[in-house]
Amino acid sequence: MKTNESTDDELLARSVLHPQALGLLYERHAVAVSRFIARRAGHAAAEDLVGDVFVAALEARVRYKPHDSGSALPWLYGISGNVVRSYLRRQRPSAVVDADVGVDWHAVDDRVDARSARDQLRLALASLSPAEREAFLLVAWEGLSAAEAARTLGVDPTVVRTRLTRARQRARTVLSTTPISAV
Repeated sequence: MKTNESTDDELLARSVLHPQALGLLYERHAVAVSRFIARRAGHAAAEDLVGDVFVAALEARVRYKPHDSGSALPWLYGISGNVVRSYLRRQRPSAVVDADVGVDWHAVDDRVDARSARDQLRLALASLSPAEREAFLLVAWEGLSAAEAARTLGVDPTVVRTRLTRARQRARTVLSTTPISAV
């Protein structure tokens, strides 16, 4: 059994009869799934929720549909999004996530050098619709292709490309018209 060389799709197919094959899928993607969750629900919640994602993946593995990329990461991000939404519904309104745009701004601090740039980014992301923002973050932040993001969101890739175009145009406008000192 050559599990180290198997694609995610092959591992998931094998897991129908051998659930332990999901262990390698966990090893490959747990860090990315944790980062995905942490940006939406905070680092403390991510530690607990990663396990919930892989339990849900274990239960849903028989319904998995292979993707052209051979990667299960878009599928896992889709499950992660559902787990995070469920978690956030159970939390107080003052949960760690900035409810106005659904982004963990501590993660933004780690990625953006200057506070003023972070504030501009906050305004640009806040100007996007929730659908545009999610597509934009999946591609720009999570590193998914438009096709993988579409799979994660359960929409056609053309829809994601349209959302990305609109998001980039809107963000570009906000960033070009908002002076750093005005933020």
